[in-house]
Amino acid sequence: MGRVNYERTKVIPYTEESLKLDRIRELLRRLGDPHVGQRIVHIAGTKGKGSTAAMIAAACEAAGLRTGVSSSPHLERLEERFAVGGHPCTAADLVGLVERVRPIAEAMDREPVGGPTYFDLTTAMALAHFADRAVDAVVLEVGLGGRLDSTNVVTPEVAVVTSISLDHTLLLGATRDKIAVEKGGIIKPGVPAVSGVADTEAGDVLERIAAERACPFWRRGRDFDLQRDLPSDGGAWRFTRRQEDGATETIDGVAPALPGTAQAENAAVALAALGVLADRGWRLPIEARRVGVNTGRLAGRLERFEGDPTIVIDGAHNDASAAALAEALDALCGPTPRERRVLVIAVSDDKDLGAILKPLARRFGCVIATRFQDNPRAASPEKVAEEARRWVIEGAVVQTAPTPAAAWETARRRAAGGGAGGGAVVFTGSLLFAAEVRRLVVAERGAPLGRPA
Repeated sequence: MGRVNYERTKVIPYTEESLKLDRIRELLRRLGDPHVGQRIVHIAGTKGKGSTAAMIAAACEAAGLRTGVSSSPHLERLEERFAVGGHPCTAADLVGLVERVRPIAEAMDREPVGGPTYFDLTTAMALAHFADRAVDAVVLEVGLGGRLDSTNVVTPEVAVVTSISLDHTLLLGATRDKIAVEKGGIIKPGVPAVSGVADTEAGDVLERIAAERACPFWRRGRDFDLQRDLPSDGGAWRFTRRQEDGATETIDGVAPALPGTAQAENAAVALAALGVLADRGWRLPIEARRVGVNTGRLAGRLERFEGDPTIVIDGAHNDASAAALAEALDALCGPTPRERRVLVIAVSDDKDLGAILKPLARRFGCVIATRFQDNPRAASPEKVAEEARRWVIEGAVVQTAPTPAAAWETARRRAAGGGAGGGAVVFTGSLLFAAEVRRLVVAERGAPLGRPA
């Protein structure tokens, strides 16, 4: 935890010198190259990569494949980053992994290559853990960007880019096409690539990269997609995909566990990637793929807790994810009147506050701005509240709270009461915030609806 950790710093030096991949390559070499020979699905994207990873992993498990998932950040425990079969590694396994990498890291500290960062170490530990457990498949989530990310030393079976939107613009670029170059950095020569980016600005960049690297390429909206609201299937969706041989594959009964267009798009990307793997010999029957996208979900993403008031926790942290949350609110909160809905928000200081608050604030009768406590990157509650006042409807209340716990107590009083006609509290703005407030809510309410096993 004392290593350089860009998840906890306000300034990330996004340069080839600072984020050079030589360190992680050398660390893995000294660990015996545990990533070599593993069957890996590599996933980048501005939003949706966690949910897409969960769906792909659930489908692989449903098909009988022992599957490892490396994701970040963790919500509660570091062990979550090294999950096999849907279960985080044990504390004893974590200790063993740390003991393996410690002497290597300390030796590298004294050498010209330089010591590994926190994310270098956790990436290497994940790959070593999956090798130890002899998994059949690995779902590997990019941490930041793609091109310079520590995970980008693997040669996957398929590279996936879920979406491109404006986030980390100071690091990755101020336009979507520039961000696409960074995300598209995970596309390897000859390796199949799946893109959930349907538009021309960023989608064309990814397609160009794939063409330059002679990669088979699938693009949402052209090569695969979902058709909505089939009456014969009770409102489920139909997935269609162009197969490698040019034939069309169809999967009916697609009903993602979470509401909203964004989750449907994630499901389409997951099914496309799974289909590409099936074309190439992976044992992934259609029913397993359907089960995966219909059940795969993550903690801290559109999680709903029953009670009075209803509680929703979502780690939305940019314009696109905030819009997706706004679209899903009615399904999540039910027939709650706006004046009984409370938005509790904490945001990292480098985010575009207006872009996050614009689609959300007008849907609530009260906005409470607070800050997460476990990370120094939080924006001040006063700064968040000032921006919120620009976007709320007339008569809405905007106030601050010094801590998530204080915000929760205030929100509860404003929203609760009335049984079936009670209110709703929505916590959002950052996965860091989602992690902190989730601990409070789970301690009081227990597991959310539909929580994965």
